[in-house]
Amino acid sequence: MYRFLLSRQWVILTLVALVLIPTMIRLGIWQMHRYEERSARNQLVADALGAKPVPVEKLTSPGHAVTTKERYRTVTAVGRFDTEREVVVRRRVNADEEVGFHVLTPFVLADGKVLLVNRGWIPADGPSQTAFPKIPAPPSGRITVTGRLMPDETTEASGIKDLKGLPDRQVMLISSEEEAGRLHARVLGGYVVQTAPEPKGDTPELIGKPGEENAPLNYAYALQWWLFAAGVPVGWVILARREARDRAAGQEKAVEAEPVGV
Repeated sequence: MYRFLLSRQWVILTLVALVLIPTMIRLGIWQMHRYEERSARNQLVADALGAKPVPVEKLTSPGHAVTTKERYRTVTAVGRFDTEREVVVRRRVNADEEVGFHVLTPFVLADGKVLLVNRGWIPADGPSQTAFPKIPAPPSGRITVTGRLMPDETTEASGIKDLKGLPDRQVMLISSEEEAGRLHARVLGGYVVQTAPEPKGDTPELIGKPGEENAPLNYAYALQWWLFAAGVPVGWVILARREARDRAAGQEKAVEAEPVGV
């Protein structure tokens, strides 16, 4: 009854099914790994955001590379803003996906070291993209700044490679090493995304907290692939039984249609 399974059509169908099953299982495992990675990153971010604020120099120093565990930690610093040497970071968007600039202002500490502070987003409403935009002034004098510690931006992480030939006082990436050379100062590694004090008139627009990665989606995808893998042999059996039933029914009709001898 099942000799048809040796036909070319069914041999190909069986081989495809045998390839699909392990492939779908591996895809499910990959999605589960993605779920675990994203969950771990979400936990790191939550732990960092929930940690108590510490003085910035407890976590970073000149030449220091901010680690994954240090990223998003809330830090404080006491000093003054040096607006004469601030720059803007090009092609940055706000929460509404409007293109503008991030304002990067050196913050001079009591011992002369410099902390780079991203004060937030401003619109690109100047006469041209090459003109230095008008930037609202920060509080003057000695103040305390609070913000989230971030690692230097790199071409590898951002994909941005065109860093040369930019207008004066405009950069594409935030690099403490590059800024140390430009400012001729001891610049703390990484930079801080300012969260306090809040700017007057809500400009520059403070940068919001990092969003949570959708780890449950990867978990759902993993289950989906494994269900597909389980469904392949079930589907193969259903098709084979249907084929056998149809062939048996065809043979019965053929026998009934044969003339009966006298």
